[in-house]
Amino acid sequence: MPKDAREATDTFVKRRKGDVLLNYENEAILAKRTGEWTVPYILPSPNILIEGPIAVVDKNVDKHGNRKVTEAFAKFLYTPAAQKAFVNNGFRPVTAEGKAYARGKFKQVETFTVNSFGGWDAVNTEFFAKGGLWDQIFSKSR
Repeated sequence: MPKDAREATDTFVKRRKGDVLLNYENEAILAKRTGEWTVPYILPSPNILIEGPIAVVDKNVDKHGNRKVTEAFAKFLYTPAAQKAFVNNGFRPVTAEGKAYARGKFKQVETFTVNSFGGWDAVNTEFFAKGGLWDQIFSKSR
């Protein structure tokens, strides 16, 4: 089993192993751009919104003395330049300016969040705990 999204994409696209790839949208976009992805991909709607959080960890930045640069980087991620870079690499933007730049570059999709399933505790129990839905799906494929 691949250890991350990129390895899963490489296994499916470059080594042609597997019948189906369940992965992040940006992986398909990037693989299509390089010409490695040669089959259609489906983006289901509705779909779950995956948010990439950023945090400045006080204990770490104080220890390393890099608070200013770390906070500046966190702030930079929401600038038009950073949002444009995200879009150009297959990620959906989160700011109004980024969304304006991305207009027409992504398939339309209705999204929902993990809160629709009762939050992370409920999701971890129902889907990812031992014997959960994820285990049930994989046990049928073996």
